[in-house]
Amino acid sequence: MSTNPFPLLSEQEYLDQERKASFKSEYFGGETFAMGGAKRAHNLIVTNLIRVLSNALLDGPCEVYPSDMRVQIEATGLYTYPDVVVACDEPKFRDDQLDTLQNPTLLIEVASESTEAYDRGTKSRHYRRIPSLKGYVLVAQDRPAVESFTRGDDHTWTLREAGGLENELRIDALKLNLSMAEIYHRVQFDRPDPLVK
Repeated sequence: MSTNPFPLLSEQEYLDQERKASFKSEYFGGETFAMGGAKRAHNLIVTNLIRVLSNALLDGPCEVYPSDMRVQIEATGLYTYPDVVVACDEPKFRDDQLDTLQNPTLLIEVASESTEAYDRGTKSRHYRRIPSLKGYVLVAQDRPAVESFTRGDDHTWTLREAGGLENELRIDALKLNLSMAEIYHRVQFDRPDPLVK
C-alpha cells in the first residue's frame, strides 16, 4: 500500500498542471516538488550570467534562457528549471508549446546552502545523462567561486575552478572566458572565501 496521499502524475498530467500553475515545480517519478524563491544575491548572479552570456554569444547560434525554461531529462524522467540554460544546436522541445527543452548545451545552477548538495549530487547525475550536454556550471552565491564541468569527447567530465573577483572563468563547453567580477557584479559577500588568497 502506498504511503503517498497524492496520486502519482503522468508526465503529461504534470505538464498540463504546470502550465496552469502560479509557481514552478520539478517533476520526477510521478511526484512534483515545489520550487522556492531566491535571495537577492542569487537573482543578481543569474541576471549577470544571462547578460554576460547573451552578449558573448550574440552573433553565434547559441540561445540563452532564464530559469523559466523547463528542461526534460529524457533518460531519467526529471523535469526541472535550471537557473540558466544555453542551447547551441537547433532547440528540440518536447511538444509544440516550446516550453520544455530536451537538448541543452550548458546548464548553470547558482547554489545556496539549501540546494548545493542536490545541485552537486543528484541533479548533477541527472544532467550528465543528457546526450547534448557539454557543460555544467555550479556557481556559489556566498563567495566568488565557480566550478565548471566539461564533457570530453571520451564522455569523461573534467573540472575547472575559478575563485576571486580578479580572475576569469573558463567555460570550455562554449569556448568562453567570463569575468568573475561581471558574474558577481553588485553581489555583496558576508565572508571572504578562505580558499582564495
